[in-house]
Amino acid sequence: MVGILLIAHAPLAAALAAAAAHVYACAPERAGAQLRVFDVQPDSDTPANVAHARALARELDTGSGVLVLTDTFGASPGNVATQLAEPGRVAVIAGVNLPMLLRALCYRDGTLAEATEKALAGGTQGVMQVASTSVQHQGLRPTQGDDLARVHDQQ
Repeated sequence: MVGILLIAHAPLAAALAAAAAHVYACAPERAGAQLRVFDVQPDSDTPANVAHARALARELDTGSGVLVLTDTFGASPGNVATQLAEPGRVAVIAGVNLPMLLRALCYRDGTLAEATEKALAGGTQGVMQVASTSVQHQGLRPTQGDDLARVHDQQ
């Protein structure tokens, strides 16, 4: 099973993990197994953060690799995550959101490459403009059903 490490500005990593546990309340092992969070604190020491993140990644790696999800490329958490990247062993995705995390949790039984691909798809497909609920906008767009099916698939 691919391990998942969330690295984000405090308290986002813990909040995302809590939200995933809420979504998967009927199967708490899905949200908690092989998932670790690292909330990077303001003004924290970067070398210490990298060392801590490496230790978490080693703890998570049971042979299938680790998928690191971080919030913002170029910010402190993203810089820590970037230093963990190792082709075939540790994949890093910046721009984490809840649909991405849910998809990663659902598809981590395969390879690291497959989990990474599914997480990216979940993250990008989970971002959409939602139609207005006013009376004049209640008609379905031709692809609205497809969008709803994607949201359902992500959960």
